[in-house]
This record gives sequence, C-alpha cells and structure tokens, in this order.
Amino acid sequence: MEIKVVSNQIRTHKPEGLLCAQYQNRKELPSAFPQFDTLFKDCITRSLSHKRFSGELNELELFHNCQSEQPELVAILGLGKINELTSDKLRQAVGHTIRILNRKHITRVSMPLLGEGSKLNALERAQSITEGILLGLYSFHRYKTAKKKSTDLKQVTIVCTKSEKTAVRTGVKNGQIMCQAALLARDLANEPSNKMYPADLANIASEIAQKHTLPISILEKSDMEALGMQAALSVSQGSAQAPKLIILSYRGKTDEKVDLALVGKGITFDSGGISLKPADGMGNMKGDMAGAASVIAAMSAIAQLKPCINVTAVVIAVENMPSGTAYKPGDIVKVMNGTTIEIISTDAEGRLTLADAVSYVNSSIKPKYIVDVATLTGACIIALGHVASAVISNNQALANKIITAGCKTGELCWQLPAFEEYRTQNKSEIADLKNTGGRPAGTITAGLFVGEFAGSTPWAHMDIAGVDQSEKEYGYITKGATGIPVRTLVTLALDLAQKLND
Repeated sequence: MEIKVVSNQIRTHKPEGLLCAQYQNRKELPSAFPQFDTLFKDCITRSLSHKRFSGELNELELFHNCQSEQPELVAILGLGKINELTSDKLRQAVGHTIRILNRKHITRVSMPLLGEGSKLNALERAQSITEGILLGLYSFHRYKTAKKKSTDLKQVTIVCTKSEKTAVRTGVKNGQIMCQAALLARDLANEPSNKMYPADLANIASEIAQKHTLPISILEKSDMEALGMQAALSVSQGSAQAPKLIILSYRGKTDEKVDLALVGKGITFDSGGISLKPADGMGNMKGDMAGAASVIAAMSAIAQLKPCINVTAVVIAVENMPSGTAYKPGDIVKVMNGTTIEIISTDAEGRLTLADAVSYVNSSIKPKYIVDVATLTGACIIALGHVASAVISNNQALANKIITAGCKTGELCWQLPAFEEYRTQNKSEIADLKNTGGRPAGTITAGLFVGEFAGSTPWAHMDIAGVDQSEKEYGYITKGATGIPVRTLVTLALDLAQKLND
C-alpha cells in the first residue's frame, strides 16, 4: 500500500475514487475538489438540501459515475461536529470508509487532508489518516490455500497545501512506522500455536534485532535454571517446547541506564495445564502471547522513531500444557528473588512467568520504570468489557502517562485501585504468596501479584484481556488480533523521552 502526499491539483492524479468529508449540519459543498463535474455537484447538493446526508460522524454517502474521464466513485464522509473531532474519531472513520472502498475494488483513492478546521494540526491529521488506512485494511489469510488478495486498494493520495506538505509527510511516515509495528503484533498473535512456539517467537525477535541493529540476548532453559527462575520454568515443564528468555534492547542515549523496561507475557499457548480450560474457545489461547507480541513489536517502531531514551523489552516465552511432567495445584515454586508461591491453579500461569521476568528486570536491568503487558485475567473482561485495558500501578505519574498515551492512540486505558487491602488476598498459609487471590477483584489481585516483584521501582501493569482480540470489525479494528497496545507503548516511550530530556 502506497500513501502519497501531493500539493497540486487533484485532476492530475486520475484516481478511481475520491474521498472527502463534511461536518455535521453544514450546508456548503466540500471544497477540497473543485473539479467535481455537474453530475456530482447536483447529487451532493440534493443530498444536503434534502437532509439525506447531515455529516454525522461515520455517515457515508457514495456517488457513482459512468463517465470514464471522471472518478468512478466519490465518497463523502461525515466527521461530526468540527470542534469535537479527535485523532481517534478521524482514524476510526477513515478505517471504516477505506475498507468499503477496497471492497468496491477501487485501486486508487485521492483525498484532501481530512479534518481541516478542527483542533488537530496537519501532522496529527496525516498520522491518523495513515493509521486508519493501514490498520483498517489488515487481513490475515496466510493459511488459505485459495490465494486471496489482501487488498485491492494500492494507492492513496493525500492532497494538502504547500505549507502543510512537510508536516503531512512526517505524519504519514510516523503513521506507517506505528502501523508496521501494530500489524506485526497482529500477525504474531493471529499465528496458530503450532507455528508460534517459544523458539519461533525468539527467532522473530532476532530478526527484528538484526533488521534494526538492536542488541538481543536469548537465554535457554539452562540459563533460566541458573538464574533460579523456578516459577516460570514450572509453567513450561508440562510442554515438549523449551522455554526462551528474550531480552531486546534499544539505546537512544549514550549512557547505559535503562529508562523503560517493557515486560510481555509470552504464553504461546495456554491450555490451562492440569487445571484444564474448557474446550470451547480454547483455540483462542494461541493469542495468550499478545503481551509479548506487543512489546517486541513496539521495539521495532521505537528503533525507527529513535527517541532519546533507553528501552529494554523482556519476554519469557513458554507453553502451558498438561502432561505427566506438568506442575500441579498444591505445588510450591520459588521465584528468582526467593519468594515462594503456592500453586492454587495452573491456569493462573501468566503471573508466574511475569514474576520471574519482573524480578529479572528489577535485579539485573534496574530501569527507571517497568511496564508489564499481559492478557492476564478473564476478570478484566467482566470489569471493562472489550473497550479498555486495565492499568494497575505503584506510581501515579507513570499510570497517568500510560493513560494519556492510550488517549492519544485511541487504545483506551482505565486505572484500577491498588489498595493495600487487596494484597492480603494473595497471601498463602504455607508459602509467601499463592498464585490466585480468588474471584473477587481478580484483575486487581493478579496485577498486584506481579507488582510484588517490582519492589520500589515505579511500575505499571496493563491487563489487555478483552482488547487484544476482536470478534467483529469496526473502524480500523479488524477481526482477530488487534495489535493493542503497541501504539500506546511506543507513544509512552516517546513521551517519556521528552520528559526525561526536558
């Protein structure tokens, strides 16, 4: 998919489709394309005067033309009230519309820089448009034997003024980088589990490291044993697949201090282990490594955007399977920092791997901030549905930055309380902790369990269960893996870089 930026008249591009926008309750014609012939002008005027089209957000009017020298189709997109237009409203509207144009087999579309007159600057509008296009056109058909075009749409041209051109090109470039990362995360989480074992995830991380010249270390089972990562290894011991500890780094500063550590839950398939999950829906557990996919993919974007910050991603990749060697309810395991854990359920495995991963980060990497990302609890879906990620933190400033980054990207986050009283639910009578605090406040207690291993380091946990996959398409979200919260993590790194260097 090529996205071009031009500042000359649209007539020279001879697109198959034109896309322009109208704000709510405005009566004038869209001004971006003065070359509309009489046919289009009459159609649009009639629609506006008869109130068939009011310009409400996501409202869409299509006009077809049989004249060969003119565009085959003109789409007028409603963007709502001008003072209420946000980056994500624009992103969603473009994503939805561009999918419709693609399904009509339009190969070349031209549009103005949508959102003129809103509070958004040219760069923000260009980036939102780009993200809407690329995220909205995503599909995963790798394993279909009847080869299908992923998209008919080959080129989108954005027409802007000469004074806007530099900002628009920057916005398009940033949007492309963000989307490449988000789509990588979608690909990884959409892969079937027999194509995405821990070794496969490690290999992909190595490819990213090589492509962007990033330092990487991949530790094997013996290395993890030497580190005392008994909690994470216990999850792995029922599987024939060897675990991997992936450490991927970006250095945007000359000093060695790591500013931000991103920790991802990397369960490449979660059967529940001995505490076996129900068969219905178990196939979706191929996506239980969405947290790992997100942090690895985010590193590819950070490497290209080059913020002045040092970031390290850490993933313990394992498979949770039942077998004669699997760990069992009632077992006691030890985290590398010495904490003992009573196993209540082998299906509460993600927090065990994160316990060792966060312990490793806290003791060996010693960053200024730790953010872990995980499809950790079904309780998160009960609490927040499929709208927002949950955030739990020991540092309000860090939590605020994550929530702000989520608002910028449209990947919404909601902070849950971290009261000390919740921690008592994780206490065990025969060990230091137990690996589930029960059903009440399950998302909170699971997050606080992970937070025990961050110590005094500013830490935040993102539970992305509920937003990591979608059962329907809407806006720029397609069915399957969503790639959330890749763009939030990248934006967080950019924002922290700005704060640390002010």
